[in-house]
Amino acid sequence: MPEVPSSASEKARARLSLEQFEALLAALRSDGWQLTGPAVRQGAIVHTRLSGAEELPRGWTAVQAAGRYTLARREDEALFGYSVGPQSWKQLLFVPRLRLMRAQREAEGFRVEPEPAEPPRLALIGARSCDLHAIAVQDRTFLEGPYEDPDYAARRERLFVVAVNCGQAGGTCFCVSMGTGPRATFGFDIALTELLEGGHRFLAEAGSERGADLLARVGAGPASEDELHAADAVVERTARGMGRTMDTTDIKDLLYRNLEHPRWDDVAQRCLACTNCTLACPTCFCSTVEDTSDLRGEVAERWRRWDSCFTLDHSHLHGGNVRHTIRGRYRQWLTHKVASWWDQFGTSGCVGCGRCITWCPVGIDITEEVAAIRATDGARSGA
Repeated sequence: MPEVPSSASEKARARLSLEQFEALLAALRSDGWQLTGPAVRQGAIVHTRLSGAEELPRGWTAVQAAGRYTLARREDEALFGYSVGPQSWKQLLFVPRLRLMRAQREAEGFRVEPEPAEPPRLALIGARSCDLHAIAVQDRTFLEGPYEDPDYAARRERLFVVAVNCGQAGGTCFCVSMGTGPRATFGFDIALTELLEGGHRFLAEAGSERGADLLARVGAGPASEDELHAADAVVERTARGMGRTMDTTDIKDLLYRNLEHPRWDDVAQRCLACTNCTLACPTCFCSTVEDTSDLRGEVAERWRRWDSCFTLDHSHLHGGNVRHTIRGRYRQWLTHKVASWWDQFGTSGCVGCGRCITWCPVGIDITEEVAAIRATDGARSGA
């Protein structure tokens, strides 16, 4: 895993031309890394396998609001001129569907076939600070508890991370409120800030020895003082342009003492329990296990797949559902995300990426719900 730098100021930052950036991607491929990064597909900027810089969303941005996402052309040729898309990197580490076991019938029973041990070596291109924080949150779930998830651990170890400091905030972003961005401060091998004025180039910061070695190989040179200031200005401008804010003061106790607040009834009337928010969320980790067999009974398989606390069966225990109402399921999700997650993992489960707001089909806004409860703290349903 990439080492964690103590601070951005303690790492030398270098100038990387557009041609050197393209060479960097080519060097990663030649070293055996599979490039995975943003590209325009079917009206969205999604993560996909890349062959090189020519597939990046040059000149594209995304306009996001509650329940709304559209692509728009920029007035420049920025490669990373957008905030975040519908997908996080969760799908590559905690994969949506994973076969846990396959058993083949033999004469005297079943033979369990081992699963492939080594996932591909992935180079994540364009990872944002909020998503790096989300990976760290999932690390606590899958790596730092009493039991380590072997598949997650194997995938996590085989990453090279090229982060990008955000040059544009999205309409639903609130990473500043959560202390998770827009500057990447840890979890990367290389972090880039895209500069457009005075020539298209990047300011590059190494976060690991292999990142520093790669920058040296492609000939990254020293940055000027003007370029250092310009890169800092990009991040500062993005921080001032957040589309949303969330007041996190005493948020855990705020939600704990408002479990019967009438706002839960209000949001339940709008929520479709469609699970979009949990699937788009970069930290949600609910899953279920399914056993299947073929019609002849020759092969049996066990699969893990993503699930959601919004599905009715997810809370099914001993013949009944613990949370049988949408009100109860939304309350569970929100209070877990920003309150009880602190009790479990010592951190918030929300990184302020805004995906749950953008991809909610009815435009439910987590920042608006928290603000509404705070505004009428102590109210009770039916009062």
